[in-house]
Amino acid sequence: MSFIIILIVLLGALVGFLIWFIVRMIATPRHAKAIADQLKQGHLQTVIRSAKAMIQKDARNPVPRWYLGLAYEADGKPELALMEWKQVNQLGQFGPDIPEAEFRRRIALLFERFGQTEEALKERILLTKLEPRGAANYYDAGRLFEARGRTDVAVNYLRKAIELDERLAPAHHQLGLIFYRTKHPMEAKAEFEAAIKWNPENYEAFFYLGKIYKELSDYTAALVAFEKATRDPALKVKALVERGGCYMSQGALDKAVPELERAVKLIKDEGAAEALYGRYFLAMCYEKTRNLDRAIEQWEKIYAKKPGFRDVAEKLTQYQEYRTDDRMKDFLTCGREEFMDICKSVVQGAMTLSIRDAAEIQNGVEIIAVENDSDKWLGAKKIPRLIRFLRVSDNLDESSIRALLDQMKKLSVVRGAIVTSSSFSRSAMEFAENRSVELYQKEQLQEMLKKSPVSAPSRR
Repeated sequence: MSFIIILIVLLGALVGFLIWFIVRMIATPRHAKAIADQLKQGHLQTVIRSAKAMIQKDARNPVPRWYLGLAYEADGKPELALMEWKQVNQLGQFGPDIPEAEFRRRIALLFERFGQTEEALKERILLTKLEPRGAANYYDAGRLFEARGRTDVAVNYLRKAIELDERLAPAHHQLGLIFYRTKHPMEAKAEFEAAIKWNPENYEAFFYLGKIYKELSDYTAALVAFEKATRDPALKVKALVERGGCYMSQGALDKAVPELERAVKLIKDEGAAEALYGRYFLAMCYEKTRNLDRAIEQWEKIYAKKPGFRDVAEKLTQYQEYRTDDRMKDFLTCGREEFMDICKSVVQGAMTLSIRDAAEIQNGVEIIAVENDSDKWLGAKKIPRLIRFLRVSDNLDESSIRALLDQMKKLSVVRGAIVTSSSFSRSAMEFAENRSVELYQKEQLQEMLKKSPVSAPSRR
């Protein structure tokens, strides 16, 4: 008797389960279709309430969680969508109501959005197996492998993406970036050119092409590429700085300055690398053209943001006297004729020599002088000296001494001197010790200018 009762109970339970299962099979699609229709109509709160009610009745049913996630995502709540879809992923039940490929694309985007790169990569790899002919899947996987530092694997995935769709510009671009960063400029150039071929508005590709051309010293091509890159507001400052750098490398400071001034005017973040380099290069141009007031202004702005940037602190120290010593200021900034007059006045005044000849040279003046008549007996032979005045910003090295000695040899002059507005390197001073060359650096020049009989140009 007890056996029959147990059997009846079991049969009843089985029938009950079958009835529940059949009702669920019938009801779920109907409810899912209703939720899907509500979602299409944009009734997000209705979808959220309906999906939550279904989940309360059956927590292991993935369909309402899928639609709840879609509603949350559409409602601007991606973090809640990700929580629901993680549950769907654990249940692992896909079908007509939950298309697996679409699900994995969506959850991969959210994983990546919230910095869960490892999880995003797993989804992208699954997508390459679900859709082996989908080039975009291989591109996304390659991009994420590269983000994790697996460039070798990334290259393989990106090449597969291009093999499946050669018109996939982002894959060419990403591959170009990898080649550029790993110092393969020609391979990078080919990929950036392909990226531009399939997407002519890829201004970042133009920017990197410009970088490659610049490194190859093809400044004409680099300037064209950087000009196109300026069309992207996010790249404009960087591209203008690079154009200024190209003109500087060509020695065309008159063309470099306008580009760098444009860049500086567009700066929004003073601490950004392009802002610091833009101001630094502009200061270099001003310094070389002896517009020192404006050069100092740029160095001060850099120093305010990053005191240790390159040699800015040294430059400000070097030109400290410029702001307090009018004679030094005139020496550094005056025109060619005035500079010649100042140099002659130093030779005649501080050095007490008579000038025989004077000529302009690069960055300075060269003077041949002898002792005054009062310094020697009338019949004594006067020994000529070759004196070079150089207004340069960099310290002079041994090569500057050698160049003077070569010129002394050509002119049959046995004594020489170099007067500079900067300083001499240790090797230069050691080289000059046992040779007939006198060295006068910035501090000594200042003293000689004070003894100059001619007034400084700005005070005439």
